[in-house]
Amino acid sequence: MAQNLTFASESSALLRVDSKEQNATTGRKSVRITSKNQYSDGLFIFDVMHSPFGCSLWPALWMSDPNNWPDNGEIDIMEAVNKASTGNLMSLHTSEGCTMDTQKKMIGNSEWLDCHNSTNYNSGCGVTAASTTYGSSFNKNGGGIYAVEWRIDGIRIWFFPRSSIPGDIQVGNSPDPSTWGYPLADFPRTQCNIGQHFRNHSIIVNIDFCGDWAGQPNVYGGNGTCPGTCSEYVSRNPTAYEDAYWEFSSFKVYQALNISSSEAYNITNTLAANISRYPNYSASNFNVSRYNLSNYNLSRNTEPNYSGSRLNVSNDVSVTE
Repeated sequence: MAQNLTFASESSALLRVDSKEQNATTGRKSVRITSKNQYSDGLFIFDVMHSPFGCSLWPALWMSDPNNWPDNGEIDIMEAVNKASTGNLMSLHTSEGCTMDTQKKMIGNSEWLDCHNSTNYNSGCGVTAASTTYGSSFNKNGGGIYAVEWRIDGIRIWFFPRSSIPGDIQVGNSPDPSTWGYPLADFPRTQCNIGQHFRNHSIIVNIDFCGDWAGQPNVYGGNGTCPGTCSEYVSRNPTAYEDAYWEFSSFKVYQALNISSSEAYNITNTLAANISRYPNYSASNFNVSRYNLSNYNLSRNTEPNYSGSRLNVSNDVSVTE
């Protein structure tokens, strides 16, 4: 049976999980999108209108090179499990030799300090935030902006509620992180070679089920969070996933071009929007790309592992069997 698990319009792009199958004993369908382009630095601005949450869910907006993990690192921008009552988790995952045991200027709270994937059950070096940064409260407030600045000096992540988005993000295309105040998460290079541990990343969005985090019995059912077992819940409760979707207004990617000003505005993305000059982000000239689903490869997946053929996606998409 064909299921429309993705949709794109002029104003937003939506990715959801199946909420129709009554007996999904072999896995409930979901989607994962991966950018065709890869990045090793830049300023990434995500306008997120709705985040998925609910028992058994493990959604994420992240960046990585899946074919060379953990050597090329992972940046988790938005991640939560089950009811997401504790808000957003931002984290880095790396090979050995990257820690965050140093003073940081940020709003969030450090949870773990060693980014090495073999420590703390691959928890990475994480930063937690308030409940309003993800899930029910986030959605009720209209979502907001997540901005990621990735430089050789470090990686910083800001969150701006819909009512408090900086003017240089709302109007025009001249974002200036130096005016945004403390970030929600700060990952400096003090004890981590950013250039060595993070490179060739694609932007990835997915909604997974259960797995080794959301499905852990003490996480899934701890303190009465969710009923039964995770796999049983996934297979028998289709209507529980009606609110399990991502909705994005836009993705914008800014990258420095270390060439002459006359050449500084050549676009590198195949399907990108118009380009103008962006003098405020550092001292360099930048190019910018707007992303919708036409800039992504789409794959189908079923719980617990991703599978399915890759598709090129146009403005209006559907996933067919």
